[in-house]
Amino acid sequence: MKKSILSIGIIVLLAGVWQVWGGEKQSTEESPIGVWKTIDDKTKDVTSEVQIWKAKNGKLYGRIIKLYPKPDEEPDPVCDKCEGKNKDKKILGMVILWGFTQDEKDSEKYWIKGKILDPDNGETYSCKLTVNEGGKSLVVRGYIGISLIGRSQTWIRVP
Repeated sequence: MKKSILSIGIIVLLAGVWQVWGGEKQSTEESPIGVWKTIDDKTKDVTSEVQIWKAKNGKLYGRIIKLYPKPDEEPDPVCDKCEGKNKDKKILGMVILWGFTQDEKDSEKYWIKGKILDPDNGETYSCKLTVNEGGKSLVVRGYIGISLIGRSQTWIRVP
């Protein structure tokens, strides 16, 4: 009897240690890591899905993993307005978010100092990410210079 109680205690202790030191697992409530449906801020249409991940360098990156083209749009478009390495590359699979670092205000909810590429016009903007609604939405703020001069989109987490 004493051995089984001791064994259960050790298992509970190890489970607690595993939860605390379990690696890079992020809280789904406040982390931008995951898959997001992008919503056009003007038309309110779903335009794509972006997968955001944390790289070994601790920064966040995001890639387009699915497109929702309208019937009159090219189903597998290329970024003909992009410059440099993305010029005429397929938009599907393209990294459009990079270099985000955690803001010291909140360890997971706010990510700053990143960049975002808009494949529609080929322009790159400074960007910050804010997780809202307990992790159900992500405000993506692209801007030039200061954050006040820009536009925001609200993306929805894919369950």
